Amino acid sequence: MKGEVPNGRSQAKDLLPPSEEKMEERGQWGNKMEFILSVAGSIIGAFLIPYMIFLFTCGVPVFFLETALGQFTSEGGVTCWRKISPLFEGLGYGTQVIVTLLNFYYIIVLAWGIFYLSYSFSWDLAWSSCNNTWNTENCVEFQKRNYSFNSIATLNATSPVLEFWERRALRISPGIDHMGSLNWDLALCLFIAWVMCYFCIWKGVKSTGKVVYFTATFPYLMLIVLLIRGLTLPGAGIGIQFYLYPDLGRLADPQVWMDAGTQIFFSYAICLGSLTALGSYNKYNNNCYRDCLALCILNSGTSFVAGFAIFSILGFMAYEQNVPIAEVAESGPGLAFIAYPRAVSMMPYPPLWAALFFIMIVFLGLDSQFVCVESLVTAIVDMYPAVFRRKNRRELFLLVVSFVSFLMGLIMLMEGGMYVFQLFDYYAASGMCLLFMSIFETVCIAWVYGADRFYDNIEDMIGYRPGPYIKYCWLFFTPATCIGTFAFSLIKYTPLKYNNEYVYPWWGYVIGWLLALSSMVCIPLWMVYKISTTEGTLREVTLSQKRRITAGKRTTNCNTIYFNLWRTQEIVGLQCWGLAAPVHFRDSSNVIKDR
Repeated sequence: MKGEVPNGRSQAKDLLPPSEEKMEERGQWGNKMEFILSVAGSIIGAFLIPYMIFLFTCGVPVFFLETALGQFTSEGGVTCWRKISPLFEGLGYGTQVIVTLLNFYYIIVLAWGIFYLSYSFSWDLAWSSCNNTWNTENCVEFQKRNYSFNSIATLNATSPVLEFWERRALRISPGIDHMGSLNWDLALCLFIAWVMCYFCIWKGVKSTGKVVYFTATFPYLMLIVLLIRGLTLPGAGIGIQFYLYPDLGRLADPQVWMDAGTQIFFSYAICLGSLTALGSYNKYNNNCYRDCLALCILNSGTSFVAGFAIFSILGFMAYEQNVPIAEVAESGPGLAFIAYPRAVSMMPYPPLWAALFFIMIVFLGLDSQFVCVESLVTAIVDMYPAVFRRKNRRELFLLVVSFVSFLMGLIMLMEGGMYVFQLFDYYAASGMCLLFMSIFETVCIAWVYGADRFYDNIEDMIGYRPGPYIKYCWLFFTPATCIGTFAFSLIKYTPLKYNNEYVYPWWGYVIGWLLALSSMVCIPLWMVYKISTTEGTLREVTLSQKRRITAGKRTTNCNTIYFNLWRTQEIVGLQCWGLAAPVHFRDSSNVIKDR
């Protein structure tokens, strides 16, 4: 029996690559391009300038950790942690809770995109005029007004695009305590979105790998088209200058750095289990290190280029309305459904640009959504392979997940649904939750399983050891950065306000914090459960009952095996202890394979 290995050190690879039969049963990507496009479609996000520190200390290291972990274990977001350390299996449950909540609300953005797309095939865009039934007497067509606010007769003037968003699309109520009725047209759009999502992944990677050839590449084409159009508009230089020369004084604001750090986790799709799920379908010897570096460059490069496309349009709007660019800039859903629709209504051939933009929104949302759903389905199927890998059972399970998520999403399409959507967005999948998961992920890999040991496993997969920088990030920089940012997020916590005006009732904030804690408590609760239900001490257990594990002619006596709960080094003890399903492990020079 091998002795204990110090934290962060290893002399052996305890887990072996999965058998060819198992990998064939789970399925694999048809080729590397399918994996690249699937991940690329899920990581395109917004770009924030002051997050370079978080990019190199958290984004790239954790991105590589999760992808390599999935490829090495060929397991989903829960069972991969069960193999690495049974005590940290709660990590997997926590990430899947976040993904489940994401599946409920993120696809709402896709439904909005489909709704706006349906209104884009008209020469007179519905949000460009005040001649509609939903418009109020305060509606002012800004592009037709004089360049002076004095010409506006009322201080309560609103734009037609804002009224279309709030009074036609959302039909928003005064508050969360007035949920009102269901918007059936948006419900139809949500149903269409779930149908598209289901058929994109209903055959697993066999269908996903083919769909991403279009869904992941088409938005890039649209981005280039919108970029070229934006740069040729009058006033584009104003927006570009605002983009490239920000107010450096704001860098002294801790809130800016906290936002930058949490944004990394969204733009790189880390701590959601999706990278682990996608990586698990790679071939064992795929060079995941090279893929991760390429994808990280792609992500940041796309964000940088997208910034030009966005701010050139905002500069055009500021030029046309003769106002500072800060007054036309929006964030969150407002950018896609208020600022951009207003911009395209000012352009020549507005239906063309509106259709192109919302088609891009639909494909971006679809790509991100089916990756999240695939992450959840892969995790559950890998937990119960005997149940869900039978004929058509995976497809039926996916149908159940889609239907339940569709029903939950209907709540956010009611007249008060936007307030519920904001609660989910601000709390359920917040940066705070993702930071919490990142801390334990790096601690588990670097200090519990062993950073050097994981580097040994990576070397076994790709044929060489990556540079030591990422290992030191796992050991020190990433946990320290995440802990500091997590503490900042608690100290500087600001309660959610819709449009910076509407204050939620006390029970609304309680619901929000319950959503946030629902994922974070999985880790400590699982540890308490595992320790309390296991006989013996935390550090070692003496097994009183003899068991023999047979693999060929090799047998192992489990009469007196000491098991370190923290590591899977003594995986024989783990199996005799009954804490995990059989996995590959090493016992000296002999390998005992799956029972």
